[in-house]
Amino acid sequence: MAALLNRLHHISLHVSNAEKVAGDLVSKFKFSLFATRLTDTSRQLAFRKGAAVFIVNERQNQCGVSLNEELRLTDAFDPHPVNVGKNDRDNSIKCLYDASPHYPVDSVSNVCFEVEDVERSFSTLRNLGCNFMVPPTTVQDERGAVTYSVVKSIVGNVCHTLIDRTKYKGSFLPGFDVIEKDCLPEEDLSCPITHFDHITYVCPKKSTHQVMSWYEKLFGFQRFFIKSDEDVDEGFVVNHKDVGLRLTAMEYWKCSEAGITLPSVDKKEPDCKFVIAESLPGQGKNQVDTFLEQHGAPGIQHIGLYTKDIVSSAQAMAHAGVGKQQEIEEAGHSPQLLAQNGILLDTDLCQDPLPQTTSSEKKRHLLQLFTKPLFAEDTFFLELIERRGATGFGEGNIRALWRSVQAHMENQTVDSQGEGSKKTMQSGQY
Repeated sequence: MAALLNRLHHISLHVSNAEKVAGDLVSKFKFSLFATRLTDTSRQLAFRKGAAVFIVNERQNQCGVSLNEELRLTDAFDPHPVNVGKNDRDNSIKCLYDASPHYPVDSVSNVCFEVEDVERSFSTLRNLGCNFMVPPTTVQDERGAVTYSVVKSIVGNVCHTLIDRTKYKGSFLPGFDVIEKDCLPEEDLSCPITHFDHITYVCPKKSTHQVMSWYEKLFGFQRFFIKSDEDVDEGFVVNHKDVGLRLTAMEYWKCSEAGITLPSVDKKEPDCKFVIAESLPGQGKNQVDTFLEQHGAPGIQHIGLYTKDIVSSAQAMAHAGVGKQQEIEEAGHSPQLLAQNGILLDTDLCQDPLPQTTSSEKKRHLLQLFTKPLFAEDTFFLELIERRGATGFGEGNIRALWRSVQAHMENQTVDSQGEGSKKTMQSGQY
């Protein structure tokens, strides 16, 4: 029996310079800093936009658990809670609700899920052979208690915090100082991001099935077909002279009091899918290989942020790119407006057959664009995505977006070799 998940709670970044990443999240993506944990040994900053929450952890030297190191856990764990209330603050833990891995580059390394019973999940996953970086740990303050544990995934340095907040009445997590609403800046409506849409892993060649089997066995993930006629074994293949990729998607079953359902079925909860990307055999070096080389291991390459208005969101950031005229017009936007903001538009690959009609209202559209890398290395970027009835991904957009990443990296290489002067903006990137 797998450990069933309730919902995605937050995503953690481990970086060397928290201020730079924080500046990007606030200035470019209009996230708000709403909670902090600042101690002599740690710096954790929480940012929110809609239901999307990032925790930025500033990487400390010589601390935490190394990537391949496991804690030697006994069958019994320390039942004593960590007190983090105002009058009894425990600052001995460097990184609450996470592990603190030794990792040489900035990385997005933790996807946190809410569960109903951390200790039961811990027991279930240990029996299935999981490695834990943090055993069940209870943290409490005057508003109640939260229990969490951290399990190491099969994907590089990615780990998953499993957290139970059912006994906590606070607005976030014990140990964090939450900024009062009256002190928060007014929400910037020009960038209406609501939640995490998808998370993309980059993995070595021929490892997709192993990754999917791990998530299916341990967390009950199920296959999500990017394309309706997608081959079960091959996945969705992007094979061009400049891009050779295999993409495979999955989603998790959501456990609740009403039963077990897929997020895509229960639209009351935001739907976040997981996409695995790997290079095709026999292809030249592409962005997947670049990620593996610069990141040093498989991991999270990009995260899709769902927005209710991608034009407004893009205009709040930067301008560049081209669009596709006919479909843009059918979606109700002018080609010039999307083009100047670098937005790509496509139809849903998985849409149900529709009657023959010329009505644009019955077509399902996707509008997407990628950002440039947020870290010094080409190892992490964000994507904006607006869905107009579409639940899957668009074939044309997939090809164009990944080509834009490839072109950006090639320009970076040329510039670093002194053969180029000014970096070129690519379609679908800003």
